[in-house]
Amino acid sequence: MSNNPPQPNNSEKIQHLRELNKRLNLLLFETDAVYHEAAKRLGLANSDMKILYTLCHLGQQAPLADVIRLSGINKQTINSALRKLEKQDILYLQNANGRRKLLCLTSLGQQLVEKTVLRLIELENEAMLNWTDQETDLYIELTQRFFQDFKAKIQKL
Repeated sequence: MSNNPPQPNNSEKIQHLRELNKRLNLLLFETDAVYHEAAKRLGLANSDMKILYTLCHLGQQAPLADVIRLSGINKQTINSALRKLEKQDILYLQNANGRRKLLCLTSLGQQLVEKTVLRLIELENEAMLNWTDQETDLYIELTQRFFQDFKAKIQKL
């Protein structure tokens, strides 16, 4: 005779996963809202913050295609935001080999990143300051695994 607890049947497991997925999605929506609020408080449009944040993580210059892909902003919105940021002398586009373009921060752009994006990154770091190394590693590992698995499922749509 086994002392193992009874396993949920498939319909119970599916219902449980639906509830977990709902919680996860609500957390993702709330996270987006917090970043939107941060951008607003730092005086940036949400799309500008995403572009500068992505560029900051990739380096002071990065392939435009990478910034578009990683920021999650649609092409029309990103093009409008880029034109505005170029007019403000925050960044510029530079031709690379062939049709490839690099997005580059100006010195004014670097100053803006220091006042905004780097402050936001510091707040992110402070939010996890009390986490153990194991907690941060687990968080990153599971989040990465979820997104990889989810992306693979989306590719099959």
